[in-house]
Formats: sequence, C-alpha cells, structure tokens
Amino acid sequence: MKTAVYCIVRSTMSKIVLSTLNAKYIHCSLGLRYLYSNMGSLQDQTNLQEFIIGQRPEDIVEQLLTPELTIVGFGVYIWNVTQTTEVIRLLKVIRPDIHVVIGGPEVSYETEDQVITKLADHLVTGAADFSFAELCQEIMDGKQPQKQVSSLPISLNELKSPYPFYDDEDIAHRVIYVEASRGCPFKCEFCLSSLDKTAVAFHLPEFLAQMEELINRGAKQFKFVDRTFNLKAETSKQILTFFLQHLDKQLFLHFELIPDRLPEVLLELLPKFPANSLQFEIGIQSFNPDVQKRISRRQQHDKTCSNLTWIRNNTAAHIHADLIFGLPGETLESFAEGFDLLYSLGPQEIQVGILKRLRGTPIARHTQDYDMRYQTTPPYRLLAHKDADFATVQRMVRFARYWDLIGNSGRFTHTLPLLMNAKPFDQFMALSDWLFATTTQTHKIALNRLFDLLHEFMALTNDLPTNQWEAALLEDYQQNKLKGLPKFARQTSVAHRTAVIQSHNAQRQKRHTQV
Repeated sequence: MKTAVYCIVRSTMSKIVLSTLNAKYIHCSLGLRYLYSNMGSLQDQTNLQEFIIGQRPEDIVEQLLTPELTIVGFGVYIWNVTQTTEVIRLLKVIRPDIHVVIGGPEVSYETEDQVITKLADHLVTGAADFSFAELCQEIMDGKQPQKQVSSLPISLNELKSPYPFYDDEDIAHRVIYVEASRGCPFKCEFCLSSLDKTAVAFHLPEFLAQMEELINRGAKQFKFVDRTFNLKAETSKQILTFFLQHLDKQLFLHFELIPDRLPEVLLELLPKFPANSLQFEIGIQSFNPDVQKRISRRQQHDKTCSNLTWIRNNTAAHIHADLIFGLPGETLESFAEGFDLLYSLGPQEIQVGILKRLRGTPIARHTQDYDMRYQTTPPYRLLAHKDADFATVQRMVRFARYWDLIGNSGRFTHTLPLLMNAKPFDQFMALSDWLFATTTQTHKIALNRLFDLLHEFMALTNDLPTNQWEAALLEDYQQNKLKGLPKFARQTSVAHRTAVIQSHNAQRQKRHTQV
C-alpha cells in the first residue's frame, strides 16, 4: 500500500493548508477540493495535502510544517478523528502560532466534550464550502474570529467546481468521488442525513459537462456520494444515458439506491450496462416493520424485495446490500429472519454492520427506553441493549468479520452455497462460533488456513457427499491461485484425493457443457 503524502501544490509559499487523513490511499477527499475551489483570492496561497490514517502523526506534522504556514484546516470524520487529534496535539506543541481549523461531520455536533475541539483554534460546523474561506480571510487580515463558526445554508449553483482539482495521480490511481445532489429527504434516525431538510440537485448539464471532462482526462472509477441517486427518475435517466455513451472507456460506477424505488426508465437502461461497470449500494438496514417505524425509516417491503430480485436477474450490476444489527427493538431472531430473506434475494455482498451512534443523530432518543450502551470513543459502536446483551453483540461482531472473509470476499463462490442451508444465518453463526472457539482470532487468518478450517467444519456438519463439497473447496482454492494442493487434499489418501479431483473436473465439465 502506498503511504506517501499526496499533495496538490499551488504555491511554494503556501500560508494555508487544507488537509485530511483518508482511510486508504485510493480514497481522495471531495470535501477538500470543494474548499480549495472556493477559496477565492486566497487560493494562490493555499495548498492541499492528503494523508492516510496509517501514517505516523509525527511524520504527517513534519510534512505539513513550513516556515510560511499560518493556517491548517482538517476535515474530521469518524474514521480519522483519533489520528487527527494526535496530529493537532503535536502541531500545537511544535508551532502554537499556527491557526488550526477543524470541520466535518464528526465535529459538527456535540462538540463540547471533544478533545479535538478544545485543541483546535477554530471550529466550522456544517457545510464549510464558503465559511472556511471567510474565516481564513479574517485570520489573514489580523482579526480575531470567534472560536466556532456555524455555516449558513448555501446555494449549490454558487459553488465553484471541485473536479478540476483531481490531478493526474487521482485520475490514474484513485476513486473519483462526485455528487449530482446533496442531502436526503428521508429521516432514518441512525444516519446524519436525517438532519437534512431535503435533497437538492446540482445543475445537471453543467455536472455532466464536468464528468465528460474527467472522462476525457482518463478517469474510470466514479463513486457517487448522493444519498438518493434514484430519487428523481428523469435525473437518473440522464446520468445513466450519459455514462452509457462512454462505456467504451471501461468505466466503473457506484451509486446508492433507494431500495423500493425503481421507475420504468431505470428498468430500460440498467440492463444495458455490461458486467463490472455498475455497483449499487442498497441500504436495507432492517426488514422488521416495527423497527423501521421506530427509527422513522420508510421502506415498502414487497417493492424492496421485487426490485432486488429484478436487478439480480436482469442486470449485471454488483449489489452491495446493507443490514444493521443493534437497532432499537431488533432481536437476534428478527435480525436472523432479515438476513435469511436478504440472502435468498441473491445480492453479491451483504454488509453486516453493527449500529453506531453517530454524533448528532436522532437515534440517541432511544438510549434510555432500550438501554442502549455504546462505545465512548470512535466508532461509537453499540455494546449492548435490552434485547441483545454484550455477549450477543460480540458474537455479531465476529459474524460480520467472518462473513466478510467468506461470504463477501468472492473467494468461495462454489463453497458458500454448499455451506449454507435452509437457515443461512443459523448455519453461518454456527461456523462463526466454531471458528472463534477454534482459533480465538478474527483477523490475520491466512487464506490457506481458512480453507482448511472450512474443510474441518464442513466435515463435522455437512450432510452432502464429501466429494461434492471437497470438490467445491478445491475449485475455489485453485481459483484463488494458491500454490499446490490445500492441506486437506494432501493429507487424504491417494484414492480419496483422486475421487475429489475427478468430482471437481466432472462438475467443471458439466458447467462448461451447460454454457
């Protein structure tokens, strides 16, 4: 993984630095580029530097510090607040004269008890596209701005485009984040977007012109951060039609879809996209109608199920569907029913998340009634509530981790269907419990070892003929391009190993014949 700092340098004498710590190198900050593009007369004095959370704070500080540095602004999120706090702590020790400004979702709410807000000189809450530049101008003019600046609502059409400030390194190696709209009209209480009044769209012709410029520069991976891409059918149609016209560029597009809304225009366009060009993130969160009502989530059950089935059967899109364990009133049993239903609908990925109490979200109103207990430090994950004790939540944490390793990884495409049974959740929970009891590990399990562990578990629990599931394991092993034979194949008799390989070859030949 690359860990070097990534910078756009606009001046060798930059007095202002915009910075953040991304989760991975392939991510790049759309928010910083909005700030940079709207710096006005200060843009020539501004520099953009991005880091990743794996870098040492002292190394980040060393690369930030220049004799000219006057202001440094940090974008603060739930995934980087701990590391950013340490960076700021060091900055204030070494150069207390520098004005440190923070902003972002993690520091826009419940700010009083946060260490990072005490360390920073200034805090900008809300959308800082304009207010950050205004604050910097006051500082540069020698004024004494107040500690906290609350951003006023902005008109999207007044914003200058951030997209020219994705540079050649971004275009070649990183995911390009874009947005055709901001906000969300829905009020799901676990989400910060529930605080929005509505969704507002950017001027579409101008937006598409900017996308064309990115494509002409070589951009291939576009991740839309819109919360509701399919909210307005006509807008979705125009965006999809535009990208269809550029499919020869081998583009990959990521959209977040509302699960129960699939208008006719999308039914016509989506099947036209080839494999490996579309990914849909579809937030199910819970199939429990009582839980949905309790957290102000509107979701039509029948349409959600039929839409997922239609997408799976009629398009080549990769479906990433989300479920949240730990919502108030959700029991292990009701979550299991939801998981089984979602598994039966066939998404390529089921992201099992554990509820987090994000700062400012209305989910906090259920804390007392449902005895919700959360971590007091990021990521503020649920520890227990009245329907799921700490041991149950811990089991689900392990379930989610093992599901990522096996169910979502794409490494066990032949084995997984044979591993699951009529009750997929119960079966995989049994595997999860067994894996932890056997290994006491959820991380750093080598892939070769994972194959052998699956073989051991299936030998204990699977009722299918041994040759059948061993053949599936062997095919997955070979598709992962692991060297040699797996341990389970090496340790069996020659006759048995030959039977497994013959079964494996027969199944492969049968599939090829069917194709």
